[in-house]
Amino acid sequence: MALGFFDQFLSPTHLGIPLILIAMVFPWILYPSPSNRWLNNRLVTLQGQFFNRFTQQLLLPLNQGGHKWALILMSLMVFLLSMNMLGLLPYTFTPTTQLSLNMGFAVPFWLATVIIGMRNQPTAALGHLLPEGTPVLLIPVLIIIETISFVIRPIALGVRLTANLTAGHLLIQLIAT
Repeated sequence: MALGFFDQFLSPTHLGIPLILIAMVFPWILYPSPSNRWLNNRLVTLQGQFFNRFTQQLLLPLNQGGHKWALILMSLMVFLLSMNMLGLLPYTFTPTTQLSLNMGFAVPFWLATVIIGMRNQPTAALGHLLPEGTPVLLIPVLIIIETISFVIRPIALGVRLTANLTAGHLLIQLIAT
């Protein structure tokens, strides 16, 4: 059977079950569950200290209003870190190399950013669609072009992230053949 260069990036299945589901659920098994005891064991204490320090570093450049994003940003970072660490094990599959996972993260976060920006600062959000000092005849055309580029942005970023993650593997396979 002749395999193409890009067949290595297909989502693997075993007995008809996509392995991306197992790979995404597996890291959550590794996290210790909280208990009702007053004193935690060393692993839970170390995990708590790591999360506290990591959250402090993550929120350092943000103002107080941005601190409400701490839980979702921390959850995203831990999830992506565990997925990428899973890919370091031999004979395993890294779900972050799949376009579906990258687009699944890119589109909702982009949409949330747009909706919150339009709700909190509509003038500033709409002001990005038109550069200052634009001639009157170009205003409708520029608004359409900027809107299209604004909508395409999460798709382009998701495709670019996937291409960057898979380029090294493809290069190694090309050199090996």
